[in-house]
Amino acid sequence: MNVYLTKFIVYYEIQRMHQEGHSISQISEHLVLNRRTVNKYLAMKEQDYEALLIRQTDREKVLGAYENFVKGRLEMFPDTPAAQMHDWLKEFHTDFPQVNPKTVFNFVCYVREKHNLPRKATERQFQSIEELPYGQQAQVDFGEYNMRRSNEGRVKVYFFALVLSRSRFKYVWFTERPFTSQLAIAAHEQAFECINGIPDEIVYDQDKVFIVSENNGDIILTQTFRAYTIDQSFQLHFCRKADPQSKGKVENVVKYIKQNFLYNRPFHDIETLNSEALGWMGRTANALPHAFTKKSPYDEWTIERSFLKPYQPCTVKEVPINRYTVRKDNTISYKGNFYSLPLGTYQGKGTKVTLSTHDGQLVIGNEAGKTETCRHTLATGSGRKVVNTDHKRDKTAAIDQMISQLCELLPDGQKGSQWLARIRKDKPRYIRDQIMAIKEAIGRSTPQQVAKTVDYCIENKINSATDFREILAHQEPQREETKVIRLNPLNGSLPREAFNQPQTSHIEDYQSIIKNHKNNKQ
Repeated sequence: MNVYLTKFIVYYEIQRMHQEGHSISQISEHLVLNRRTVNKYLAMKEQDYEALLIRQTDREKVLGAYENFVKGRLEMFPDTPAAQMHDWLKEFHTDFPQVNPKTVFNFVCYVREKHNLPRKATERQFQSIEELPYGQQAQVDFGEYNMRRSNEGRVKVYFFALVLSRSRFKYVWFTERPFTSQLAIAAHEQAFECINGIPDEIVYDQDKVFIVSENNGDIILTQTFRAYTIDQSFQLHFCRKADPQSKGKVENVVKYIKQNFLYNRPFHDIETLNSEALGWMGRTANALPHAFTKKSPYDEWTIERSFLKPYQPCTVKEVPINRYTVRKDNTISYKGNFYSLPLGTYQGKGTKVTLSTHDGQLVIGNEAGKTETCRHTLATGSGRKVVNTDHKRDKTAAIDQMISQLCELLPDGQKGSQWLARIRKDKPRYIRDQIMAIKEAIGRSTPQQVAKTVDYCIENKINSATDFREILAHQEPQREETKVIRLNPLNGSLPREAFNQPQTSHIEDYQSIIKNHKNNKQ
């Protein structure tokens, strides 16, 4: 549609809505226009608005001198984007002015419209396919999600999702570690046991968990996963990159898991999460009718499982956890290089940490491998020392000093020290923030209120600065008792204060002050 006509339609729509009684705000929101623009158009008559459009159309373009060049290029290459046209203009015209890329974009759009040179976009054609036979195919994908802990902070979980293409029966399995080939094999075993069989073919993304190299279509699998597929005898189909349509069923399942199961769910531990996931699949994911098939995935699975190949458990080697000894200088040796650890990691002979590599990073965790201590970029060569300067700071001493200073501000320092020690144990990563929040809160309250709130927190095992601040804010301030003396002249006796006479001033005193002031002024 012509831009000139489009703008006139907008103008008439503003006038129509205004006549129907809509407010400026309603018109602005409905037409996605600025309030000032709506006011401006309402104040203009139709002839004035038409004259404005003519002036805008006839206005000289900043890049008008390059119109023929842009037109010629668009005629030869109709799909040329504005960004590439901008580069061509600078390449073939040394005198091309320095303008904003948006200016070039608008000018290219103007030339396309003026000379009827629309951009020809090639769209991929799709067509619906028939439902696959029972037992023929499953689709697999991986996902990750940042969950909120039950107390404070967040934790990243990783999950494996499988869906049977015909019945839409779903399975999900969670872990706290990024997937490797061995961990993915363990997830497959859990899924095959759940669906009570193995499909003929499984569709995957071209994921580095399974693939060593694409090799121009002759995909080379990791040795571990290739051996597993031979043992369990199922075929593999790897989608092209950026091709979600080929495995859209499992893409929707991943989205469904994030939005229906994980959203606003607190994280306790990985075992609890997997238990909750089984419950969710039983009552919702596999129980409710599917939006496309209108059938329950569970009911369809009861038919499909007889078409699956029998499942025989495959022995999966336990994923090894590499533990390394911590040196006295709080470093570890890995492949000929030394990496620093936070000061205080070394706790005597036999202190160990776990190591793993991920995306060119050396990830160091505690001995159990549950929490991450630090990470370094993997060094090349050997004999190098990789040191994080932050590891040289003794942070425990600074925290101890902050706790000591805060205890001095509390009415009962001994009770406060015990309470802060509990907070430090419960929230070690956030103890600095907790101390600052408590210090700020007690600065606005009386010692009596603070003491009462600390006692309440200790008795009820409340170890949070946020809760402390809220409880303290609801403490009622103690009022000082004021002695009131009531005068009752009807009882026949008056207190001694009743006979006090107020001092009086004389007019001569004011006249003397005024006279002295005038003399001093002269």
